[in-house]
Amino acid sequence: MIVVNGLRKRFGSQTALDGMTFSVEPGQVTGFVGPNGAGKSTTMRVILGLDAPDAGTALVGGRPYRSLSRPLCHLGSLLDAGALQPGRTARNHLLWLAHSQGLPGRRVDEVLERAGLQGVARRAAGGFSLGMRQRLGIAAALLGDPPALMLDEPFNGMDPEGIIWMRRHLRGLAAEGRAVLVSSHLMSELQDTADHVVVAGRGRVIADTNIAALLESAGAGRVTLRADAASIDAAAGVLTAAGAVVTRADARTLAITGLAAEAVVSLLTSHAVPFAEVSSHRATLEEAYLELTRDAVEFRAASSPSSSEVTR
Repeated sequence: MIVVNGLRKRFGSQTALDGMTFSVEPGQVTGFVGPNGAGKSTTMRVILGLDAPDAGTALVGGRPYRSLSRPLCHLGSLLDAGALQPGRTARNHLLWLAHSQGLPGRRVDEVLERAGLQGVARRAAGGFSLGMRQRLGIAAALLGDPPALMLDEPFNGMDPEGIIWMRRHLRGLAAEGRAVLVSSHLMSELQDTADHVVVAGRGRVIADTNIAALLESAGAGRVTLRADAASIDAAAGVLTAAGAVVTRADARTLAITGLAAEAVVSLLTSHAVPFAEVSSHRATLEEAYLELTRDAVEFRAASSPSSSEVTR
């Protein structure tokens, strides 16, 4: 279990962490998300003892990481897939890490196979693609068979097959009872992978919740109606009169709040207004994330010019 409690950290005049607090439970994948500058990387560096906090604690299995005699047997991590000696083979890269922890050479071959790298084990790692380096980093994180793992952007550089492998692999690690913390900007992948999510902004936790509950809350009360152009205005009139807030999404689609899908169907049927489809909106993790972090974005690009301004 990884427990972060009240972390505070400043770099000069910049506040990086402002009371960051959360825990990563065994048996589940916890997503760690937030805008650039939210404090995610600093938090992970503090957990690994690479940065010292000004206040607060970060514990792995109840102890600071720097106090562990064989740390790879407690927490496996991947912060930078490029952190390797490029002239070493993949196997030798893992071998020296294994020796530093008192682990046998056979463990290297086991994690190479688990990461799908047994066929390139004797190739220089410097020639690996980013996706292959990510797999090598995962293999290194698994060397000590740790009960907890912490991975920063593990989907980066992965091809579609690699993304599917990573998704299944992370869920498999959690199913083995491990605590798995994954930082990523790819919300669609986290939605399909994580059980829980910690949303950070401006150095503190904005939300710490089950993903299913978050999506249900984000999508609550939103209904989509599709009808032909001849009946869409009549449908809007009936629903507005019933107290719903109706927005025209396009010529044949209405976005409705304030009425459940069942009530929409009942009203339109009783008023003999034809329609093609009524569906409750299912929010995505990206939608929920953008709503939660809209006031916590530190670096925001200027609005794109309109097409008329571009062609003017």
